[in-house]
Amino acid sequence: MKTLVLALRFLRRDWRSGELRLLVLALTIAVAAVTAVGFFTDRVEQAMVRQANQVMAADLVLSSSRPLSDTFEQQAAALGLRIAHTLSFPSIIMHRDETQLVEVKAVSRDYPLRGELRIRPQATVEEQRVTTPPAPGNLWGEARLMAALNLQPGDKVSLGEASLNLERILSRDAALGNNFFRLGPEVLIALEDIPKTGLVTPASRVRYRLLVAGEPAQVESFQHWVKARLPRGVHLEHLSSARPELRNALDRGSRFLSLAALVAVLVAGATVALSTRRFVERQSDTSAIMRCLGASQPLILRVLLLRLLLLGLLASLLGIAGGWLAQYLLANLLSDWFGSPLPSASPWPALVGLGTGLITLIGFTLPPALRLGAVPPLRVLRRDLGAPPASTWLLSLCALAAMALLMRWQAGDATLAGWVLLGTLGTVFLLLAVAWLLIRLLKPLRHRGGTLWRQGLSGLLRDPAMTALQLTGFGLGILAMLLLAIIRTDLLDAWHRTIPPRAPNHFLINIQPDDVTSMADFFRQQQIEQAGIYPMLRARLTRINDQPISPDQYPDDRAQRLVAREFNLSWADRPQTDNRIVAGHWWQDATSQEALFSVETGIAETLGIKLGDRLRFDLAGVAIEARVSNLRTVQWDSFQPNFFVIGTPALLKGHPTNYITSFYLPPGKEKTLAQLVRHYPSVTIIDVSAIMQQIREIMQRGSLAVEYVFLFTLAAGLLMLYAGIQASREQRRQASVVLRTLGMQRKGLIMAAAIEFIILGLLAGTLASLCASATGWLIATEVFGFTYQPGIRTILIGMLGSGAIIGGAGVLATWPLTVQPPLRMLQTR
Repeated sequence: MKTLVLALRFLRRDWRSGELRLLVLALTIAVAAVTAVGFFTDRVEQAMVRQANQVMAADLVLSSSRPLSDTFEQQAAALGLRIAHTLSFPSIIMHRDETQLVEVKAVSRDYPLRGELRIRPQATVEEQRVTTPPAPGNLWGEARLMAALNLQPGDKVSLGEASLNLERILSRDAALGNNFFRLGPEVLIALEDIPKTGLVTPASRVRYRLLVAGEPAQVESFQHWVKARLPRGVHLEHLSSARPELRNALDRGSRFLSLAALVAVLVAGATVALSTRRFVERQSDTSAIMRCLGASQPLILRVLLLRLLLLGLLASLLGIAGGWLAQYLLANLLSDWFGSPLPSASPWPALVGLGTGLITLIGFTLPPALRLGAVPPLRVLRRDLGAPPASTWLLSLCALAAMALLMRWQAGDATLAGWVLLGTLGTVFLLLAVAWLLIRLLKPLRHRGGTLWRQGLSGLLRDPAMTALQLTGFGLGILAMLLLAIIRTDLLDAWHRTIPPRAPNHFLINIQPDDVTSMADFFRQQQIEQAGIYPMLRARLTRINDQPISPDQYPDDRAQRLVAREFNLSWADRPQTDNRIVAGHWWQDATSQEALFSVETGIAETLGIKLGDRLRFDLAGVAIEARVSNLRTVQWDSFQPNFFVIGTPALLKGHPTNYITSFYLPPGKEKTLAQLVRHYPSVTIIDVSAIMQQIREIMQRGSLAVEYVFLFTLAAGLLMLYAGIQASREQRRQASVVLRTLGMQRKGLIMAAAIEFIILGLLAGTLASLCASATGWLIATEVFGFTYQPGIRTILIGMLGSGAIIGGAGVLATWPLTVQPPLRMLQTR
């Protein structure tokens, strides 16, 4: 109780005297920046997940080849979830004795639960967004159907026994991109029209789906309930089962937001570290007086720790409130940019903000604050602080470990956090080494040159520890700002370049070997860009090494689906341009005759496949076995033909093979597809333009979020700059008193301060620019898989900009010290 009373008294006194205000302000804004980023990114990630769910038109989908049990719908309704029904099947559309194979989708009136439908009343009219499907008696069809049968809106078409009115051109179906393998253009009809068609019988090839959407907690509860009761033949589809292109885009968007949040953590640490020095110095006199009055060292430390804890709680709570308010205002301002209001934020970012505040304050304040307990009573008469205890270094390492844990916590990705932490540590060590070297080099120069030059150098040499602290703090802040600038320019541009404007938007499968050459000629005549024609075989994985595999062996849903279905295999002499070998080696001429496999890293991790394992596939009753010679990453969002498993030509070339290709079809050339089908009736055309548009929209939302996260971190960076300038205010105030008393003019003091801070800014900016470029390159190549070449522009901007900004800030901070007379400054100390 005595300790608490003393802590509260000292806390109130310190607050009145203004000693804690800078530290509280620094910590509050640091927590506010991290919390605002956390709340905002949490809401944006939820919005991105919902946008990705638009590919399924729901949050969860139950699908089966037989009608689903009513118990699933009843449970969803009991949890307050919205539901919709669809059924789909291939059929024939007839018009004036012409026929076209189509994929029929019949939907209930609530479809879609997520996303939207887009239609065109006429081919030349701009598309319109609608939220309800066609009414009974009407049919919407894709432009490919219109071109194939020379249809116009208003024509009558036959679907089974029903005659339906072709009302609109279907421009986009919310769930079109998830149905990757469609046998023809999609037509959308009302579920009530199915009995009229007479096409759905117990023997029909129909896919029934129950769509579910709602709040995340209720959806998750329903998902757990379904998994425990999922009968054979019923599949549960959710975001993790989406196509790899979509998962890749969503994963990259989340990593960009996590990286932006990590930068805010860096700025928070640098700001508090700079603010702590002044707090510790001002508390040293108080500790010495307490020692003179008989206070024990443990009591001083307990009072100090309790004050820090109360201070951290207060600043963290203020920062959390400020962060929530900042993101709330920003989210309301930007709701139109995201197409709909952002989902509510979860409480998790508030806990992260509280942890950030406490860990940052204790981690950066405790090691230097421990010196206060060891301050000798003689400090009242002598101004030296004394040597720190040996445990300070141990606690510094603990603070470093705490910061690493905080980064890992904030990033949610060990690899991303590791590379950022490595870049940060490299920058810190480099800055400390340069600070030590700078002091050694400047000592002989402080007695040379003019008066202003000597005074500027003396400011750097007056307190070597302060110079090292300021250089490190400035360097970390500049590193964070430049790293975020690299993210919002170079890395985001690289992300957008993964899907160029003319990326392939259609796939052709089931190309016969005899048609490969003539089809390439057809594309050249039509002036259509195509990505190359690749062999493809269908086979089922049966063994890994000597162990037979089955879906029941894997707890992961994706692994179960992969084992239960057939793989697309291919063979090649060399890897594709968007594939990168990350383990092992691609086969050379000498090994191309061996039985070898190349496996994509994602599927290898999911199924537990390692380099050197032997895989056995069943290819139409023929066993194919080979060793895994390499693992590779695949850029799925390039929309080039890619494969999970590739074999050597000697292994697969002799087996029955179809071919696959992808190509870009410009808008308005839909009739070319009809010509292609007439020339090659065996091929299947797959339209992926819907999923490409979905991925581009995810990129747009993610990029926009990073742009505005930059504003939060910029505000924290400005405070970091202010804290760095204020850290040496006491020393500069004392020097100003002495120099003004000795007759130095105001202009001279300002010019000396400018020299001091410009040197600090140039050094910190140059080193931070180099480290930011190196860290950006590592993150681009090792985390995102981008090609990024650091440019000289980043270094020049960092060096010159930092020198100018820090120099100008130093001049502004020195100006008040030159206005007041020396006697008044001594009286107001």
